[in-house]
Amino acid sequence: MTERKFTQTPCPGDDITSVDMERYHPHIRQTLDEDEDFNNVCRPFCRDELRLAITCAIRAGQNMLSHLNSVGTERGHESNESLGIQTKTNCTDFATLIDVANEEMISKSILEKFPSHRIIGEESVGTGSIPPLTKQSDDGPPSHIWIIDPVDGTTNFAQGLPQTCVSIGIVDGRSLVPMAGVVYSSATDEMYVAVRGRGSYRNGERIRASPSHPAEVDSLPEKSLSNAVVCFEYGYSREPADVRKMTDAVNAILVHGCRAMRSLGSGVLNLCYVATGRLDVVFAGIGVEGWKPWDYCAAMVVVEEAGCTLRSLHGPPNKTSESEFDEMGEVIPGVYVFDIYSKSMICGVNETVVKECRNVVLKIKQDAVL
Repeated sequence: MTERKFTQTPCPGDDITSVDMERYHPHIRQTLDEDEDFNNVCRPFCRDELRLAITCAIRAGQNMLSHLNSVGTERGHESNESLGIQTKTNCTDFATLIDVANEEMISKSILEKFPSHRIIGEESVGTGSIPPLTKQSDDGPPSHIWIIDPVDGTTNFAQGLPQTCVSIGIVDGRSLVPMAGVVYSSATDEMYVAVRGRGSYRNGERIRASPSHPAEVDSLPEKSLSNAVVCFEYGYSREPADVRKMTDAVNAILVHGCRAMRSLGSGVLNLCYVATGRLDVVFAGIGVEGWKPWDYCAAMVVVEEAGCTLRSLHGPPNKTSESEFDEMGEVIPGVYVFDIYSKSMICGVNETVVKECRNVVLKIKQDAVL
């Protein structure tokens, strides 16, 4: 049997350089360095954490490049053999040695610099129960929670497709609110950085899902479902009932009318693409294909700071599904608060496209019940 090997960059420690900071988020760097009010509020929380998250994301992304660049070449066959694919729930749900190595590198770096912080990582959780978010003690040192997806879009990564990334989200240990997110796509060399209250950036440039300048707002029609690019991922289940729920939802959107449907294979990047307007709406949680906290945490900050609408697709967790509809079987309007442990999600560039898409998808579920 051939020994499985991979190339891993060294643990970053404190070796972040001004080149990395300047290249990927000069505006946030300037804010962190010069905004006194921001520093007074966030310096103990996010100044050093953000620098470390960016460094770790870059290093983890570099670990992925050798395989991504080799697929389709003669050396690509050896790279495929060295991935060390490990199945989780079924053959569609798996991890590679790079997933594991990235998470180990990121976790080690965090705990070396912030030993009181806590970590929730996709690979360390595996198929077990996801730990709940718990508040830190009032009298102890800061104990923020890092939520890591070391390789999001693992199938894409294994196949050599570019829609794959590293995602690092940071949750405030006292409020339990995601406060910062870093997402790095090494194949496209795009770094998304967001800090709650301070905006979202892609490679240092401020991003917004919809135009904010009055002249642009007046000249462009509001995005609606009929002219939207809609994204949906099919997840891991291949059970006939689950597949039918998902395909019924997609069929309903196509029959209603939209510009296009897409399935890109990376939930984190799907959300980042909504934040930049590359996609108009994405949803998850029709069946058992709902995403996990590591798919949401960093990207949640990115989309909300870019002005997107992020909601739970279904009603509140403590309500039955029937509470989503009135006596006539119509979807009850409402704002369904999303959190990173939600079983379903819908995110769009504005409230209109979210409401329209949600109505179409949930009406199919109600019709199936009647």
